[in-house]
Amino acid sequence: MAVARGSGAEERTFATNRKARRDYEILESFEAGIALGGTEIKSIRQHRLSLDDSFARIDGGELLLYNMYVGPYAQGGRFNVEPVRVRKLLMHRREIDRLAGWLAQRRVTLIPLRVYERHGLAKVELAVGRGKRAFEKRDRIREREMDREIQRAIRTQQKR
Repeated sequence: MAVARGSGAEERTFATNRKARRDYEILESFEAGIALGGTEIKSIRQHRLSLDDSFARIDGGELLLYNMYVGPYAQGGRFNVEPVRVRKLLMHRREIDRLAGWLAQRRVTLIPLRVYERHGLAKVELAVGRGKRAFEKRDRIREREMDREIQRAIRTQQKR
């Protein structure tokens, strides 16, 4: 009897890009597989990766991920690959064409939100995002502070 691949937990997150939600307005998100080489999956499962400053781009009809750091596997030896290299992302042609339509718009980019494992395979959640400007970030901070003050005032009124 064959055992299903990844028969443990359904989904495990290895890394998230916390700056992405702060710096970008997320318009839509997609799931893509990652073509890995050597011992990269072992390093990813040890959480030895970073999505800081990484982005995706469609080049020659292929979806590519740039600047994702995957640390070398300690027992990898000669099977380790470059920590920062261009990695191919795996999606259906229709989905790539749909992404190309999104990217044709002005001020829109593809950013990875998180890397996770589903059914034993490494996946990346990509998002189409529009960069926030400095005043938009300040407005968001101001709104959040006002909400905190309102909640604080409500709590003090309820205590009386």
